Amino acid sequence: MGKEQKPVMLSGIQPSGHLCIGNYIGALKNWVELQDNYDNIFLVVDMHALTVPQVPAELRKRCLSFVAQYIACGIDPAKSTIVMQSHVPQHAELMWVLNSVTYMGELSRMTQFKDKSQNQKNVNIGLFSYPVLMAADILLYQTNLVPVGADQKQHLELARDVAERFNNRYSETFVVPEPYIPKTGARIMSLQEPAKKMSKSDDNLNNILALLDSPEVIVKKIKRAVTDSGSEVRYDESKPGLSNLVSMYSVLSGESFEEIEKRFSGKLYGDFKTDLADLVVEVLRPVQSRYNEIMADKGYLEEVLATGAQDAYTRARKTLSKVYRKIGFVAPKR
Repeated sequence: MGKEQKPVMLSGIQPSGHLCIGNYIGALKNWVELQDNYDNIFLVVDMHALTVPQVPAELRKRCLSFVAQYIACGIDPAKSTIVMQSHVPQHAELMWVLNSVTYMGELSRMTQFKDKSQNQKNVNIGLFSYPVLMAADILLYQTNLVPVGADQKQHLELARDVAERFNNRYSETFVVPEPYIPKTGARIMSLQEPAKKMSKSDDNLNNILALLDSPEVIVKKIKRAVTDSGSEVRYDESKPGLSNLVSMYSVLSGESFEEIEKRFSGKLYGDFKTDLADLVVEVLRPVQSRYNEIMADKGYLEEVLATGAQDAYTRARKTLSKVYRKIGFVAPKR
């Protein structure tokens, strides 16, 4: 079956903080496994990053680093489209149109907006309308499926509502996207605060295992990770710290919780942490090696982004032309 006939799947990560093992297990690892079955578009959503203050040189560096990490983790530019969001102007153009069919009340109910705007004296419009840009990202490519975690589910619902509203008002224009829930995977939690999700944007770097952390740093962070009282290595939801580490071991090794419990029967937490650290180091070794090769070849990165932008631009222009015609804009003479 040709690439164009496969269902379109779109996902993206904001270039903030440090891509971490939580991103790898929750997203990147799944993306790699889905490449042969879907027409995948993977975005680095640099426009979304502007909702908080950025140091321009650092943002630019992170964007390129994230693209290199996508590829180092196994995203193949020959199979998938890798795109820098700002390289395709139709994202912003479609967002403006969708603003006109999105309601203030809908955006003010977004839990992420409520959380992120708390204790801020001046809240920027970008933070408020972030979900409309996300809807534009999705609808622009006639996306069938969007992998979503719990924190983005509400935003996808908005994208679906906006698509249906536009279709009803102007006739069928957008594919109404469906959520894609991966069959496997685990929610990886903070190393020091296991009640909250591991976040690449965490200010405390001891809470995360970054994909580019050195082996020495990985060992140190895992040894310091919160476990719980007791000594038996097993998955137990009443012991969130230890269970988080067991989940990580399970996903990275392919072993079940029962197999892990058997392997470490009679052993101490320290033995388990040592083995987990070794496992993480070995999983990340080829990723880091490939990353260093890619970052040393600036021409290759530029080529990947140019090819991705061209492919995305062609698709995006097709959708936007249809949208502009439907809403009554005058087509330019070419």
